[in-house]
Amino acid sequence: MSVTHSVPPVEAGRSWIQKLLRAREFGLVVLIIALVAVTAAIQPTFVFSDGGWRELLRQPTILILIAIGEAIVIITRNIDLSVGSILCLSTYTSGFLFANVEGMPIPLVVLIGVALGAFLGLINGLLVAFLKVPSLVITLGTLYAYRGIAILWIGPHFIRSSWLPPEFRQFGTTPFLTIPLLLIVVLIVVLLVGWFMTSRRAGRDLYALGSNPEAATLFGLSERRLTLTAFTTSGALAGLAGLVYLAIYATGDAKVGTGYELEAVAAAVVGGVAIVGGSGTIWGVALGAFFLATISSALPVLGVPSLWQQALVGLFIVGAILLDRILFITRTRRAKRSGSAS
Repeated sequence: MSVTHSVPPVEAGRSWIQKLLRAREFGLVVLIIALVAVTAAIQPTFVFSDGGWRELLRQPTILILIAIGEAIVIITRNIDLSVGSILCLSTYTSGFLFANVEGMPIPLVVLIGVALGAFLGLINGLLVAFLKVPSLVITLGTLYAYRGIAILWIGPHFIRSSWLPPEFRQFGTTPFLTIPLLLIVVLIVVLLVGWFMTSRRAGRDLYALGSNPEAATLFGLSERRLTLTAFTTSGALAGLAGLVYLAIYATGDAKVGTGYELEAVAAAVVGGVAIVGGSGTIWGVALGAFFLATISSALPVLGVPSLWQQALVGLFIVGAILLDRILFITRTRRAKRSGSAS
């Protein structure tokens, strides 16, 4: 007769709580709440005003979209430094279409902006996958190439808010139960991408490639196909971020998106994505982006000089990398102990 042993409810509850407390996402939520609380205590208008609350929730949307696309690329052991330039081209292309094609439907412009980003990301993927050149080198080149195209095309000109349809401009400021509609749209995108990465085979294959490329290839996974998927997705999300930028600021020039590529990498690392690939969650990356964007908003209110703001962000990045390394060493030691014990 077999005997089954059930886990006591109290121990099961403790295990769930311990997992929650150890999760990177929980720590980021605590940091965000603490940062907002301290800043609001010093300057109440940071939160307790219509403009302050709206900007607190709306400002991170652009970085969240770029960061989750960047995270997908990093998970495959690559990096995409061209996302800021892709954002710029998507922003100006969308504004240009609104200005020069009368009666252009907003959904069609959105589709074109995302498709442009996907196409530019596909170019990155093709160069990385077929030339076998490190993605750092390829995307550093396309960063300057795409930015050069933007400068040659846009020149000294800029998007004027009068070019944009009133409905599009209103979407950038309209709230739903005090929450900006843009944030709701971005959260839906985060949920869809997170679901794809965790629940679909194609998403899990990206993790497998980043964890062990040789084993993934032996298992029958196509490294080229997965690389193209990662870079195309990153480009599409950067293109969508360009449209969000246009909806928020109703303007744009050849400098739009400068520096976003490094912020995206920082958000991914802070959010728990291992820089060597193979691990990390989309939810964590979204929280990491929200945290970094909140820091950028809070530090000036706290009176911290701009140079120190960059230094603090850098410290968080280094700290996140060190934490990942410590956790990796700890897990490795535990695995060895459990193996020797058995």
